[in-house]
Amino acid sequence: MSNKKTSINDIAKHLNVAKSTVSFIINGKAEAHRISKKQEQRVLAYIKEIGYKPNYIAKSLATGKTNSIGLIVENIGDSFFGPIALMIEERAKKSGYRIIYSSTRNNTDDAVSVLQLFKDTHVDGFIIAPPVQMEEAITEVIHDKVPVVIFDRMLEGMDTDYVGTNNREVVEEACEHLLEQKFKNIAFISLTSPQSQMRERLEGYLQAMRKKEQTPTVLQMPYDSDRESYTSEIIHFLQTNPAIDAVFFATNYLCISGLEAIREMGKKIPDDIGIIAFDEHDLFRLFSPSITAIVQPLEQLSTAIIKILLDRIDKGSIAPHRHITIPSTFVIRESSVKKS
Repeated sequence: MSNKKTSINDIAKHLNVAKSTVSFIINGKAEAHRISKKQEQRVLAYIKEIGYKPNYIAKSLATGKTNSIGLIVENIGDSFFGPIALMIEERAKKSGYRIIYSSTRNNTDDAVSVLQLFKDTHVDGFIIAPPVQMEEAITEVIHDKVPVVIFDRMLEGMDTDYVGTNNREVVEEACEHLLEQKFKNIAFISLTSPQSQMRERLEGYLQAMRKKEQTPTVLQMPYDSDRESYTSEIIHFLQTNPAIDAVFFATNYLCISGLEAIREMGKKIPDDIGIIAFDEHDLFRLFSPSITAIVQPLEQLSTAIIKILLDRIDKGSIAPHRHITIPSTFVIRESSVKKS
């Protein structure tokens, strides 16, 4: 049977099953409609045997949907966005949607270009961790009545759904822990970034310092530097400020560079310097001493993001837009606990 002449109806008749059953299986909705694995495998095996390929263009013209979602993030390969993207993809697939990915590396022009490309392919919705100055481009998408969920960082004045974490509060909690451990000169190492999540982490640190009447010491570095540059600058910063006895790193990759710097300087953790990192990394559990970290709720974030978007795609508008904050977890390990 050739693909040109084959239809879903032909497949259903040949296998003696309902046309809707074949449609659900082809569109990845077998589990949602409680179709048995045996039946699903039987239909998929036959589809593969005859070389049938669904005509998604015709389908999208008929339904007004492409069953695809555009996911635009900072870096699809990092330890935060990578797992979230995979979890979103798994949940989307169960509902019959495919994910199209792209990374921006925090470049606004690249992000706008990718957004337009995805618009031209008529994706049914967007999930975006936006760089700065994306407001106009995203507003155009919203005006076209395409659902958008922003996550991890906010854009001011955007009337759309948002999912994020409690950056400010959890950083303040972590800094208070360092002070309780009798660290006296706590530094904050971050990025030179106007993005909301980075501002909130800095604000949490500054608030903790104000509460305890401590003098803040801050180093901010460019986002697009390499690890070697970060390491060198951290060494210079610590040498210039020898009284520092604890450091809060605003990202996990800055912490990794910081660990290299501290090793090169011959300092011991936590005897000479206490360490906390924002965002978990496998290295932190395995490092000796283990590294205290703020762990973001990746699974809960991905679940909330895809649920909100699919609700808007499948069920229409849900007013008002949702702003969901899911708390991160502060995990205390050896690097921030002073030995008695």
